[in-house]
Amino acid sequence: MEWQQLEYFQTLARMQHMTRAAETLSISQPALSRSIARLEEELGVPLFDRQGRSIILNRYGHLFFMRVNRILKEFQEAKQEIQDLIDPEHGEVSLGFLHTLGTNLIPDLIGSFRSLYPKINFQLRQNHSYWLLEQLRAGELDLCLLASMEPNLPIQWKRLWSEELFVIVPKGHRLAHRESIMLEEIADESFIFIKKGYALRITTDQLFQQAGITPNITFEGEEVATVAGLVAAGLGVSLLPDLKGLDQSKLSKIRVRWPKCERAIGLAWVEGRYLSPAAKQFQQFVLDYFQ
Repeated sequence: MEWQQLEYFQTLARMQHMTRAAETLSISQPALSRSIARLEEELGVPLFDRQGRSIILNRYGHLFFMRVNRILKEFQEAKQEIQDLIDPEHGEVSLGFLHTLGTNLIPDLIGSFRSLYPKINFQLRQNHSYWLLEQLRAGELDLCLLASMEPNLPIQWKRLWSEELFVIVPKGHRLAHRESIMLEEIADESFIFIKKGYALRITTDQLFQQAGITPNITFEGEEVATVAGLVAAGLGVSLLPDLKGLDQSKLSKIRVRWPKCERAIGLAWVEGRYLSPAAKQFQQFVLDYFQ
């Protein structure tokens, strides 16, 4: 069965006149007759009752006509949805980002973009790096904002900015009044970290290894807010990015003089994969935004 046969059948079923239907379709009457005959042969039933020059839908034809109308309607709607998605002024961008970026940066970034392109919509996914990369590879995401990663084709990653990491301690901690410390000054503390495998944990482990510290890890969490809450409860200390948007009334933030504690954040995409005009617009906007 060919798609064209469904369109021919729909037109003939509506007009129930072979000559006028052929003219509407800009084909010859014999060509239309052959197409309908092949369709009926494939279905195994006649779709029309033919009486002389008149042609009328029979019970099988009525049933098939209703289904064909739905099929063609779904097809047209799908075409329209795809056109809307790829329209640079009305499209959609699927964006993934780390939990730690969701409080201020992502709203500010998208707000700035939407001021220029107000009709472009976003599908947002917030999770850890491994999950985001899997979704990016699977084509579920157009773009991701991630911490630095090893080159891993076909995924491309471009650095955008650096994010400082701070030692976070509870109020009343012996170091809470300090503006800056060396990382070795907290070597004997109990630590609360993000779980292994997360981008922030990879960076944290590298920094402690650089400082020659084997941390005593008492808790591991999946979100920065959870880690910060455990620190605030006096259960340990941590190394986290700036906690904008979170309650810091029970926390103190201390800068680290050595080693330099920061992580790079960048934009990731799959090289060679199709990006809609809307996604390309946003990709370029992000690259320019952090230029």
